[in-house]
Amino acid sequence: MKLQRRGHELAGAAGAMILLHGRGGSAEDIIGLAAAFDFPGVAYLAPEAAGHAWYPYSFLSPLEQNQPALTTALERVAQVVDDVTRAGIPREKLVIAGFSQGACLASEFVARNPAHYGGLIAFTGGLIGPPGTKFQYAGSIEGTRAFLGSGDPDAHVPWQRVQETADILGGMGAEVTLQRYPGMPHTVSREEIEQAKKLLAAVL
Repeated sequence: MKLQRRGHELAGAAGAMILLHGRGGSAEDIIGLAAAFDFPGVAYLAPEAAGHAWYPYSFLSPLEQNQPALTTALERVAQVVDDVTRAGIPREKLVIAGFSQGACLASEFVARNPAHYGGLIAFTGGLIGPPGTKFQYAGSIEGTRAFLGSGDPDAHVPWQRVQETADILGGMGAEVTLQRYPGMPHTVSREEIEQAKKLLAAVL
């Protein structure tokens, strides 16, 4: 898969951010957020999904319908995390962020791979699974800062799932900021960028 890079080289960076694009998007699209965040000491990395989708169906579909693509996508994120930590950047200085399908993937990765991360940023997304899923994850993400923001209503992501995700991540120990934006289009807003910058500043 392709990997876009911006900002500081991994070696010697103050921290790192992994950016995961949405369905139909690209690594080049999402890496553009690096300029908006404007933290020059950070290494920004954006992998690109094959066919511009991390998995084929809605994140609310039965899990088996999105396999094996979902497992492959989670493994791809793990590879990039490994690249970051091998370069000497601890997970406490790593932020995993995504928009829409990428936000769902980021949330699911952190929940399935618990650790003290610097942060999780989910721009309009939530944990993956059909309505009524009893989410159960083993381990703690205590110390991880999490920002979850979403428009309501949103055509792809029900606000109820965003709330549910915030509750579950909080129960795993995350310091969660949850923000609802009534009527916001399916996009990343200026207000969300400012929330993300606050999180990054706290991590660094």
